[in-house]
Amino acid sequence: MSQTYPYIATCPKGLEQLLASELAALGAEVGRESVGSISFVANVATAYRICLWSRLANRVLLVLTEYRGENAEALYEGIKALDWSTHLSATSKITIDFNGQSGDIRNTHFGALKSKDAVVDYFLAKGSQRPSIDKDNPDVRINVRLRKGYITVAVDLSGESLHRRAYRSSGAMAPLKENLAAALLQRADWPGMASRGGGLIDPMCGSGTLLIEAAMMAMQIAPGLLRNRWGFLGWRGHDQAAWDSLIEEAQSMRAKSMARDWPEIRGYDANGKVVAQAEENIENAGLGRFVKVSRRELAQLAMPTHRTLPEGLLITNPPYGERLGEQAELLHLYRHLGQAMKAHFVGWQGAIFTGNADLGKRMGVRSYKQYQLMNGTIPAKLLLFNINEDAFVVDRDAAVDKSKDAVSDAPLTAGGQMFANRLRKNIKRLSKWKNKNDIECYRVYDADMPEYSVAVDCYGSAVHIAEYIAPATISEEDAERRLREVIEAVSQVFSVSAGNIAIKERRRQRGKDQYQRQAPRNSFMELREGQAKVLVNLYDYLDTGLFLDHRPVRLDIAARARGKRFLNLFSYTGVASVQAGVGGARFTTSVDMSKTYLQWARRNLSLNGLSESRHRTEHADCRKWLKECEDQYDLILLDPPTFSNSKRMDDVLDTQRDHAELINDAMRCLAPGGVLIFSTNKRDFILDNSVVENYKVEDKTRWSLDEDFSRGGKPIHYCWYLEHK
Repeated sequence: MSQTYPYIATCPKGLEQLLASELAALGAEVGRESVGSISFVANVATAYRICLWSRLANRVLLVLTEYRGENAEALYEGIKALDWSTHLSATSKITIDFNGQSGDIRNTHFGALKSKDAVVDYFLAKGSQRPSIDKDNPDVRINVRLRKGYITVAVDLSGESLHRRAYRSSGAMAPLKENLAAALLQRADWPGMASRGGGLIDPMCGSGTLLIEAAMMAMQIAPGLLRNRWGFLGWRGHDQAAWDSLIEEAQSMRAKSMARDWPEIRGYDANGKVVAQAEENIENAGLGRFVKVSRRELAQLAMPTHRTLPEGLLITNPPYGERLGEQAELLHLYRHLGQAMKAHFVGWQGAIFTGNADLGKRMGVRSYKQYQLMNGTIPAKLLLFNINEDAFVVDRDAAVDKSKDAVSDAPLTAGGQMFANRLRKNIKRLSKWKNKNDIECYRVYDADMPEYSVAVDCYGSAVHIAEYIAPATISEEDAERRLREVIEAVSQVFSVSAGNIAIKERRRQRGKDQYQRQAPRNSFMELREGQAKVLVNLYDYLDTGLFLDHRPVRLDIAARARGKRFLNLFSYTGVASVQAGVGGARFTTSVDMSKTYLQWARRNLSLNGLSESRHRTEHADCRKWLKECEDQYDLILLDPPTFSNSKRMDDVLDTQRDHAELINDAMRCLAPGGVLIFSTNKRDFILDNSVVENYKVEDKTRWSLDEDFSRGGKPIHYCWYLEHK
């Protein structure tokens, strides 16, 4: 037992220093460090201990020989010269893992074949039966490495990679390897926090790897205790007594740990199937009493309230944008994660493992330490955070550039002064309502005076002016003069420079040219409606991404949505779906023909921590999609455009002509007791009599117009709530 041997322990790139410390703590005499491996010297019992207890290693290799050689002949002769009968029997099943190449050995298959021939020929030369090859379940796994002109031959004592702990029965999308998860936890000082009674939360836990590794680390459970297959069991030098002693010791420690109370370890994921996989893995690990997971959106992330946890670790491995999502959408997911850290986890530590460090920088929290690692083939970084006010940074997207043009104080024309007076009057009239209801985005002016045919909307501190088409009796020169007066008045009333006012100019062209488009800015503002956050773009598109007149309907959807299945037809930028999701909808489906708006919708959903697994977007013609839909929904929003002749449609959509058919198809998808909300902005719209006859219909038009749209004349939109009779 006291005789020592040379070994090599392999690990993922970037974990070498951690592994060296772990090997020393387990009793090994640590030697040379190379990329992805550590050499060490130990007796057999210590090597077994490392196999059983290492949380970081991939393999433990017992080195049999190392010699100089680059060609096939040297490879063959060196391996054949070894005394293989001391390591395996003639009837053993073997496999060869070969790594490296040279001018003579150009691929691993040839190297493995030549190595196998040498082992087999050793036994044949002795007149013995030859070992057989079994790649799947070998008795002995032989590792041969050719590197820098040297050949290293070893017996793999681990068998299969040590990261396979035998608790994972199924993996979620992009699962994190167990030894990499353990390394992240060690770098984040989870063992220290756990020893002080701290908790751990993973808000996007996937199949639960971080949670399980954290629990085994805190409870000092040997990571290899569940494994049945080991490489040394078929090795002729195996010491069963030493192994039995180690297993007995580890089982005794585990039994004592299971009888104690341990830190709070919780995981959440929006995908129900993934949560079920995590629960299965946790049960396989025997940790069901200590590790809890539940289906929860990132939007619901908060500190547990059933016990006080002044210290803890918020750790997660969110999607990177490589395979699992678009970076534009993930930007807002990371920002939401940072906002949740600042709102609920002050005093805790944070650890974000990401393959996209730029996304990590957008969280609004400054990391104090970063580690470069590899997640499979993807370069990744572990970002560590002290979650406190000193680490909070201002969102650069929301920062106001105060260096822009100053607000003009030039005297207004008589017309401009008249327009400014009307703005101030409207602002005063709306202020009490706006403040009481905490409204950020609202309409201040909507062609109140015929001479100034524009709409003026406030979006937080920004102002948006949309010009209506002037009557034919108004000359182009007069229209331009009045628009200049509007801009100057808005600049002074709202104390904002003209350069910071978004202006949409309409002229008498048709189709896409009716607005004079400015150069795209790709400038999105984050604003709030009720409990939801929304992205608006005041410059780049025909509309801003938020129809202000439908605010009451969207907020009512949020109030009704808890536990409901919500369908959003002609969904635009998905704000109604966001409101439903924030309101607790079981799931939402958003259907639209525009890829641009659907991407915008996904960004809005991500901004609010709402996942695509529960909040699906569908790129489709709504009419065709409805005809084929076989699902049932409890709450449906049907808000079609007044008219559409998109090339992507098979036919022209005319809401006046087609609304009865649209409503009938949507009602077919409405579950008993559900509500269909139908709305249209067609000014002269008349609801078809058949709709009133077939369904229970409630006219909600006046109710659905808030103070900023409750002007005289025809309403800006019509709205009905429909139910089955």
